[in-house]
Amino acid sequence: MSQTICKHLRTKRIYIDATPEEAFADKNGAEASPCHFWCNLTQTVVGADDRPAHKATCNASRRCFEE
Repeated sequence: MSQTICKHLRTKRIYIDATPEEAFADKNGAEASPCHFWCNLTQTVVGADDRPAHKATCNASRRCFEE
């Protein structure tokens, strides 16, 4: 993975037999499916800083980020 994402970010894909890179990879074509993200700190789709949890935004720029 080229970007480091927060250790608290979760997606249903991490609960299958896949590496983190595979779980958070963008899928295209027939294998594409909507992916739901949530913050493990808040247990909701909003992070501890009241911003949406998503792999594109849960990074070091956020105050709640942890590597």
